[in-house]
Amino acid sequence: MTEPWNNRTVGSRRTFLAKVAAVGVAAPVGLLAGRVLATPRVAPFPESDFPICRAAADGGAVPVGELKKVTFAWNAGAPCLLAVTVAKDKGFFAKHGLDVDLINYSGSTDQLLETLATGKADAAVGMALRWLKPLEQGFDVKIVASLHGGCMRLLAPTTSGINEVVDLKGKTIGVSDMNSPAKNFFAILIKKAGLDPDIDVDFKQFPGPLLRAAVEKGEAHALADGDPNTYVWLKDGKFKEIATNLSAEYAHRTCCIVGVRGSLIREDKRTAASIARALLDAAEFAAENPAEAAATYAPFVAGKVDPDDLTTLAKYHTHHHHPVGEDLKKELALYADELKLVSVFKPSTDTTKYAERIYADVLS
Repeated sequence: MTEPWNNRTVGSRRTFLAKVAAVGVAAPVGLLAGRVLATPRVAPFPESDFPICRAAADGGAVPVGELKKVTFAWNAGAPCLLAVTVAKDKGFFAKHGLDVDLINYSGSTDQLLETLATGKADAAVGMALRWLKPLEQGFDVKIVASLHGGCMRLLAPTTSGINEVVDLKGKTIGVSDMNSPAKNFFAILIKKAGLDPDIDVDFKQFPGPLLRAAVEKGEAHALADGDPNTYVWLKDGKFKEIATNLSAEYAHRTCCIVGVRGSLIREDKRTAASIARALLDAAEFAAENPAEAAATYAPFVAGKVDPDDLTTLAKYHTHHHHPVGEDLKKELALYADELKLVSVFKPSTDTTKYAERIYADVLS
């Protein structure tokens, strides 16, 4: 390469804004809220360890010194997305010919998808149960891969009589927002348990960090949210886990997905494939090396979550489960079917056709 990867630094906010101004595009505030400024750290690994890294999307080797600049949006507050920091710090992006600028996105999902669709970002990661409904609106965004399963939990006080989902009848469940993946997922579990999530339980919104306090004050009987909060709240023994998105049939279901702008696939499928391949390799690295993977993410939660807890979470989240192709389309269709159960999708939605429409196979 003409410039060593480990000597690169992510561009400054001023440089980014100058580039945006040059093309006459104003990026949403959420996109600019948290530019990642850490210098990537690269640890060499044997070529044979990750054979998917050896070739570019079209089957050829990635040309040395020709890194493609890519803007990538993610939520830096979600440790389950550490495949992103692994891909950056461990050189998987670079190995696939990419120079990735990470943006910590703080806007709504609709804004994020619009950001992708209009070319203000090239790719992003998010949760399937957060993205599937907004994607119905026809955003020019395609899902190209998945990353892992796990990361959402339903908790109740240890001293409560709530021990399983059916015990939630007549109870209030605290959630961070009424369209959150946790709200959607546990509404599905409640429906499958024979209860009506619109009648038999009451979902009530509280700020995410205050969910535990809301339950402790008696304003809710249980809470549904994601890691790291839910994992940390379990540690002192005052809360118990009622269910997770790894319970029963969901043990082998993905939850977080990778999306790219449609125009990138049409104009530069090789780059879209490189994004997917780099993240798939990074997810597999995280599954095999949870402590190293957690260390790449630790700077984003410094002082908030113990490093050992991040390693535990890296082991708990199923980073080895990252389906693509027909397997991923089947999982997306299953989620869409389940969202029909809780009236998020219309009963008339053809979920198989829907999954076909929102997925793009860039790896074959």
